[in-house]
Amino acid sequence: MKIRLQTIAIVLLLALAAGFGFVYSGVYDVAASQPDSAVTRWLLTTTRNRSIDRQAAGIAVPALTDPKLVQEGFEHYHEMCTGCHLAPGMDSSEMREGLNPEPPVLAKLVPGSNPARLFWVIKNGVKMSGMPAWGASHSDDMIWAMVAFLERLPQMTPAEYQAMEKQLPAEASDEDAHGHHH
Repeated sequence: MKIRLQTIAIVLLLALAAGFGFVYSGVYDVAASQPDSAVTRWLLTTTRNRSIDRQAAGIAVPALTDPKLVQEGFEHYHEMCTGCHLAPGMDSSEMREGLNPEPPVLAKLVPGSNPARLFWVIKNGVKMSGMPAWGASHSDDMIWAMVAFLERLPQMTPAEYQAMEKQLPAEASDEDAHGHHH
């Protein structure tokens, strides 16, 4: 039994040393211009999804159908999100092309998504993905407005999106109604 514990301890120490050696060697390419391997992508995606599921589990979702809430969410989405997550009628953007992992097209992701998960991601962001934590600059009510808009986004045509865009106040093209530059 004593030899067995020593063997396990030696194996663990060697694995730990190999891990530190790998980290400090610099051989792993962290360039956003290079795609991750299938194993790395699976590991990071699974870790992200399980974490978001766990963190969002206790969030109570308010009613999200008020047209004013949807309009407010549209204003935030239009100003802060289209560069990465696109809008109806957009195929790509200059910013999106340089991101790895590639941000999801939210009009395709949202159907079937849990609003609590969307709220949690918008509020807290996702490390090493380019997704900022908007909760640092936006209230929970503002974030729920974005979720309300996201619930509407998958059914929206490019013409409907453009019609909402035309309803924006003139100053919304430079900064949002709260004075934040995005």
